[in-house]
Amino acid sequence: MEFTVSQIAELLGGKVEGNGDDKIKMLGKIQEAKAGEISFLSNPKYEPHIYDTKATAVIVSKGFSPKKKLNTSLILVDDPYSSFTVLLEEYHKFITFQKSGVEDPSFIGENSKVGIDVYRGAFSYIGSNVKIGDNVKIYPHAYVGDNVEIGDNTIINAGVKLYANTKIGHHCVIHSGCVIGSDGFGFAPQADGSYKTIPQMGNVVIGNYVDIGSNTVIDCATFHGDSTKLEDGVKLDNLVQLAHNVKVGKHTVIAAQTGVSGSTTIGKYCVIAGQVGIIGHVNIADKTSIGAQAGVSKDTASGSKLWGTPAIDVMKYQRSYAVYKNLPDLNFRLKQLEEKVLNLPTFRESE
Repeated sequence: MEFTVSQIAELLGGKVEGNGDDKIKMLGKIQEAKAGEISFLSNPKYEPHIYDTKATAVIVSKGFSPKKKLNTSLILVDDPYSSFTVLLEEYHKFITFQKSGVEDPSFIGENSKVGIDVYRGAFSYIGSNVKIGDNVKIYPHAYVGDNVEIGDNTIINAGVKLYANTKIGHHCVIHSGCVIGSDGFGFAPQADGSYKTIPQMGNVVIGNYVDIGSNTVIDCATFHGDSTKLEDGVKLDNLVQLAHNVKVGKHTVIAAQTGVSGSTTIGKYCVIAGQVGIIGHVNIADKTSIGAQAGVSKDTASGSKLWGTPAIDVMKYQRSYAVYKNLPDLNFRLKQLEEKVLNLPTFRESE
């Protein structure tokens, strides 16, 4: 990658102060950047570094006023942090979508259709009747089962397993080790104490602009014609488990080690922190926020903020915790009071 400072400023909607013709090849931290790299200054704590940075250019706020002479060009923007994030995204796209063509050995089944500029890495397997859009990147050792559909500009990283009939939208990123479409945890208890497997016949449908972290597992729906669904813009961290028939609304984010039991519906714009457990058949309403390690056992109201196990309103939880952490001291004081009461002298009425 090599762009001029002016080209980057145009991309970010910023203004150049300095040499707009200087070339940028890489991104870097302001305190470590070298010539040919671009950095940003957002936190005032790091301002001292801008006066001795070796970066060719630094993205700064429009209101930035240097206190000393600078040896770097500036790109003035409204929000340096957001602008640098945009630059990171563009750089990531550039390096990620460079690959194209087919590496050997790889396999593709009958009646499968592949778009233009697709990359198929070595040892990748593509089943029959698969539809793959344009500019899709399928990295080595990925498995794509029969009847799978993958939209344009989606990345399937190394070692991903997509079971048959899975549907994935465009501009998605599926990270290494994900398993999508595996059987749900369906077992019927028998009279003798054993369990009989319930066949899982549905599929998984994933919307557009969805990111799924490494080693996350999403189970297929139970019945044929039904789907476990993730709507547009959903972001899942590593090691998330979504059981059969779960529905996740658009732009919801779920952090690592969260487990969602079967047939639960999660609304739009929810934020679910790490290690949360959600029982089956409940409805998590839109814009619900759930704190780390919470256990959710019932439906939530829209916009609610929950914490604890069982999960309750975050303000009630904090007030309860203020009491809970003082229980040892309160218990000690209660015992002291009890001893005093038991040792009070006994008074009898005068005869």
